[in-house]
Amino acid sequence: MEWETVIGLEVHAQLATQSKIFSGAATAYGASPNTQACAVDLGLPGVLPVLNAEAVRMAVKFGLAIGAQIAPRSVFARKNYFYPDLPKGYQISQYELPVVAKGTIEIELEDGSVKTIGITRAHLEEDAGKSLHEDFHGKSGIDLNRAGTPLLEIVSEPDMRSAKEAVAYMKKIHSLVRYLEICDGNMQEGSFRCDANVSVRPKGREKFGTRAELKNINSFRFVEKAINFEVERQIELLEGGGSVVQETRLYDADKGETRPMRSKEEANDYRYFPDPDLLPLEIESAFIAQVKTTLPELPDQKKQRFVKDYALTPYEAGVLTASRELAGFYEAVVEAAQGEAKLAANWVTGELLGALNKAGLDILASPVSPQALGGLLLRIKDNTISGKIAKQVFDAMWHGAGDADAVIEAKGLRQVTDSGAIEKVVDEVIANSPQQLEQYRAGKEALFGYFVGQVMKASEGKANPAQVNALLKEKLK
Repeated sequence: MEWETVIGLEVHAQLATQSKIFSGAATAYGASPNTQACAVDLGLPGVLPVLNAEAVRMAVKFGLAIGAQIAPRSVFARKNYFYPDLPKGYQISQYELPVVAKGTIEIELEDGSVKTIGITRAHLEEDAGKSLHEDFHGKSGIDLNRAGTPLLEIVSEPDMRSAKEAVAYMKKIHSLVRYLEICDGNMQEGSFRCDANVSVRPKGREKFGTRAELKNINSFRFVEKAINFEVERQIELLEGGGSVVQETRLYDADKGETRPMRSKEEANDYRYFPDPDLLPLEIESAFIAQVKTTLPELPDQKKQRFVKDYALTPYEAGVLTASRELAGFYEAVVEAAQGEAKLAANWVTGELLGALNKAGLDILASPVSPQALGGLLLRIKDNTISGKIAKQVFDAMWHGAGDADAVIEAKGLRQVTDSGAIEKVVDEVIANSPQQLEQYRAGKEALFGYFVGQVMKASEGKANPAQVNALLKEKLK
């Protein structure tokens, strides 16, 4: 039987506010355990939550970016459940009336086609604390610093049909919230994570299968692996005559498998009811209009502009606009290189990103500034150095040897463009290669590369490649 996978994601983006969603406690990461949880976060008797307006502004900003409906009136509810790191015994969230509803995101598939993924809702809620299970001599510790941190939960329609589509969607949301500067997207710190609802059904059947929810996955790679494992598990179970149980499962990255965590609750299990301490959230049209004026150029818009203005391929533009910081870096390189957009794209996506990935650095931590890289490209453009020598120069710049001009002078790397000097080297190489010359003239044209290599070797890579090629073609006839 042929099976079809059905996937919906619930992405949790921690909003980049300075204080928590219902209190003035700080949200900074890395503080000592339980030093940033105030009486409101703990729900102590007599305290009252007060909604953080900045969190509302960020939610509206996201809604506008995905073309969604912004609710003029939304309601906060209490979601009741017991967990050790949830001191109140309930989580303040939104249920029936979320602040954002019915948006869309477009993702690019591997074949280059575009698919639209529906976003059911995006609602505001508070985060829970964190249970720590290490270094406590067999016991668990509870850190409530994260309790009350504002989250935007972004719930998709079940529109994805493969793990790769789910990863593409998650990456698109990740890029968008960072462009909007409403979430830092730090997955290692838990600022951006997702739950994946996964089910399978016979190909062609309209009714959904029973789903399992894969909880709290904070890596693109793990999302893909967890979904693929879960799909195989469910298919194997169904083909063996069994049935899928609706449950919450955890992904074990060490074993590469999912395992049961608890039976999956339905909405009525949480006993939702409007929070009596919080008035309905009413958003005026003037507030929405003001937030709209703060929207930046979004990833899809920037990608289209890069293709149009810089004559880049859609793939190149997609790589360069993956993050707002990388796009800004690239444009600064183009400016410094006096408009050499294609050359800048090749170097940023190639040499620079390669070096950053190898060093495990973010673009903002690049040892080579955009102005310095642009200066290097100018030396390629004016034939001071060849592209090959430029890689040596870049490596020296990366390790702190100064700008391109300083490295070129210090290492004597200036390209030889004197046609007389190059011709002399070409003549010597041909004279010293009688056997190869005879074979070349007998029709073995692949040996042309041998002659080019010998000339470049003799000139220590400094001979202008275009002149070398032209002279060799003339003299080898």
